[in-house]
Amino acid sequence: MKTAALKKFRSRLQQQQPVVGLWVTLESASLTEMAVALGVDWVVVDAEHGHLDWKDISEHIRAALRSDTVVLVRLAERSTALTKRALDIGADGVVIPWIETAEQLSEAVRDCRYPPEGRRGIGGERATAWGQCMAQHTAEANEQVLVVPILESIHAIPNIQQLAAVDGVDVFFFGPADFSASAGFRGQWEGPGIAQQILQLKDALLAAGRHCGLLTTSIENLLQRQTQGFRMLGLGTDTGLLLRSLHQTLASVGRDCLPAASLDARDSRPLQPVLQERPTGMQPDRTALIADPTAGFDLELQAGVGVRPLVGAHNSARRLTTSLVTLQPGASLDYHTHPFSESITVLSGQLEMLVEGRVYRLGPLDNITIPRWLPHAAHNPDSSTPTKLHTAMASDTPARTLVSQSFTEVEMPDDSVGLPGAERVTRIRTAVQVQGVGPNTTFVDHFNADLLPGLEMSGGYARFLPGGRLPAHL
Repeated sequence: MKTAALKKFRSRLQQQQPVVGLWVTLESASLTEMAVALGVDWVVVDAEHGHLDWKDISEHIRAALRSDTVVLVRLAERSTALTKRALDIGADGVVIPWIETAEQLSEAVRDCRYPPEGRRGIGGERATAWGQCMAQHTAEANEQVLVVPILESIHAIPNIQQLAAVDGVDVFFFGPADFSASAGFRGQWEGPGIAQQILQLKDALLAAGRHCGLLTTSIENLLQRQTQGFRMLGLGTDTGLLLRSLHQTLASVGRDCLPAASLDARDSRPLQPVLQERPTGMQPDRTALIADPTAGFDLELQAGVGVRPLVGAHNSARRLTTSLVTLQPGASLDYHTHPFSESITVLSGQLEMLVEGRVYRLGPLDNITIPRWLPHAAHNPDSSTPTKLHTAMASDTPARTLVSQSFTEVEMPDDSVGLPGAERVTRIRTAVQVQGVGPNTTFVDHFNADLLPGLEMSGGYARFLPGGRLPAHL
């Protein structure tokens, strides 16, 4: 155990300074040695996933001896036996996966402490300098050992206050992918609503005097997470950082690709560079997916509110319905809910969007995303001009339920981005845009999962000026 390194780690946290580190999954201890040489604050050696054995783990710990880099071992599970072994070979602490209750966390802390406070056995390994510094080490180990629980299950949410109250824990780490899986969004880094839930849990932990950390996915995400108040920041995994660099380098010579998910066949998918001209023979394989917006098939939801479906079950789209909606001058759509999320983009005119009484005033190309079951209504405040909208619903079987409850109206500021964990407003003047996607086109990133937490769809909104063209792409 490196007491000086642990004190420096905690000192930086207490001063609200970030502690940055590397997540190691590969066997070469040279990776940890390089991270230590570059002065990272911490390294986590992952013994839950992957193929590292105890010899590999010991070599990673050895590579950081007599340095200011804290080395933690992520255990496969909360286990007294695994904890003892990791700490005995010199780890400065442990990372415990899948913590959901205060009882589980208290047991993890007991695993890390010598009696009478805990149940860790005293061994003659590296931690005690092979028995030569037994008195000194055991006198300071209980106070210095770092216990980092990972919150990666929605079942931890109702227990967050009790978890924050457990003594002996400085930092809570988040696992967005498993958190999403536990909420039913397996395979997504942050599924619908998960990003906002993690931020809310982070705020609760900060209010209780605890620090929070997670792995970041890019330089931009690293800076974003720091701004959000996360302090234990993972620069990435060793494999993730290597792959990120490989993709960028391969793309520079037109050779980037995605590997096959299956391990029994080579089926990588090339990522083609942007093409300036349409390749010969590259034509859409379905020409009738989107209905003609000038044709018929109008529905009237209520007086003055017309709907023209574009994509849906009627033309074989799955889990998606898009429509053009027109609100005639002064027309309103009553409060209702959907069992799926909805994205609404103003095409022309003005819109008053009411969400549980919160009134948002939106103009052309402004967007609002409504999570499932959230009561909302719409109104065209203009007495002379229709309002035209584009709506996207995460279902091929649209349904709505009228809401009889009344809400007290509150005018939201013109720069409001919505309510955390509820609706999200993205305005054209602040939306992420990509100019020059094609001649005379602008892409507005309304449907970005990070920008619009809670959205169950992916995509974007493109504006094509006269002559606008999107180059052929895959």
